[in-house]
Amino acid sequence: MSPPNPKITLLHDAIRSKLLCLLPEPRLQETPIEGFHLARREESSAPESCFEKPLAGLVVQGTKHSLIGGREYVYTTNQSIVSGLDVPITSHVVNPSREEPFLFLYLYLDRRLVAALLEEMPPPAETTPEDEIAGVSVADADPDILAMFLRLLELLEKPEQIRIRAPMMLRELHYLLLVSPHGDLLRRLNTPGTRNNQVVQAVNWIRRNYRMPLRIETLARQVNMSTANLHRRFKLLTGLSPLQYQKQLRLHEARRLMLFENERVSDAAFTVGYESVTQFNREYKRIFGEPPLRDMNRRRAASGL
Repeated sequence: MSPPNPKITLLHDAIRSKLLCLLPEPRLQETPIEGFHLARREESSAPESCFEKPLAGLVVQGTKHSLIGGREYVYTTNQSIVSGLDVPITSHVVNPSREEPFLFLYLYLDRRLVAALLEEMPPPAETTPEDEIAGVSVADADPDILAMFLRLLELLEKPEQIRIRAPMMLRELHYLLLVSPHGDLLRRLNTPGTRNNQVVQAVNWIRRNYRMPLRIETLARQVNMSTANLHRRFKLLTGLSPLQYQKQLRLHEARRLMLFENERVSDAAFTVGYESVTQFNREYKRIFGEPPLRDMNRRRAASGL
């Protein structure tokens, strides 16, 4: 094993110290910097499921297991993770405690910014074959990315500067991700004309139209792919077929409506496109492990809602 990089050690210690000051107690905190979030956890819990947008995250302390796109990922201290498209994620933290809390930073990615940066950058000399690209990348964090996250944390202490400086810093962080080991994934997903970008377009179409009945032939025509190729590549990147993806999207949206907007079970089911409440209840239990009402009661009690 190679000795620790002194620069990485210094940056990590500075990030950890800053984050502990910003989060003296366990919580998930949205910051004034658009898309930038902080997390601290001290207790283990059952695996949690959510439908997440593309993001770049940094583990500052601890270890997390996630099931993303049908594949298991384990990422730990000083590792960064990039999820390149909207996917359901089931994850849990490994043995956090008051003395050693799990600490995590993450930023929702701006796909338009990624595409704009790619237009300014020369093509890479080598790329991973498209058939080998998954929707997620995990890598050791390099000093430049650590330093960029530290600068974002420091900017939170100067709120009057955020409006001017944050967009420039976020642009730089997106660029650093593109020239990091995560860059191949981001390039493949966000370069027009690639087959993986066609899948991203299919994902975006489903997200905009998830309440409507889904016909694979119609979706394939929308993104200029054959139905067989779309189905195969969609599952490669998301771990789900297009119909399974739509179903999970509907169920996660219904869960949000019931939890945060207090919609009744039947209303939430019809809002997201179900025609049968019985079918909704059955599929909800299959995905989340318990019926909607029981799930809502447990989550409200746990969160104090």
